[in-house]
Amino acid sequence: MEPSIVERPAQPYASITVRVSMQQLGEVVPPLTGEVFSWLAERGVAPAGPALWKYNVIDMTGELEIETGVTTETDVDGDDRVAGGILPAGRYAVARFHGHPDGLERATGELLEWGAQQGLVWDIKLVDGAERWVARLEEYLDDPDEKPDMNDWDTDLAFKLADRA
Repeated sequence: MEPSIVERPAQPYASITVRVSMQQLGEVVPPLTGEVFSWLAERGVAPAGPALWKYNVIDMTGELEIETGVTTETDVDGDDRVAGGILPAGRYAVARFHGHPDGLERATGELLEWGAQQGLVWDIKLVDGAERWVARLEEYLDDPDEKPDMNDWDTDLAFKLADRA
């Protein structure tokens, strides 16, 4: 899908935050997604959207800070493991990727390059030499139980743009 700019409302969500290297990402983060869904089900809270990964800190040679979770209809009170939060309202650059999640790094690069060509400014700050994003999301649109072949998955990339002055 050709990237587009979409206005999104604020959205409550629940997640677990971890710090991992790129090498650990595929091993550590996916099981936590199921843990968040189970945590919500135990509390009678229905998901309002697909599983998502929110990249807070990007340091490709060091650690990434990632939240894995799902949006909810209402605010969620977290605990010592699962946190409630709000995805901020605003303009997002959005692109859909079809294929195995191994291709998401390339798709992310393409979205970032498209944004640069459009003169877009991401909602990002440099903190201690690492990029801290306000909202950089991968939204996994397919249920692995219903669509086990990861090559057939669709994933939306949604990166928040800086607010206009």
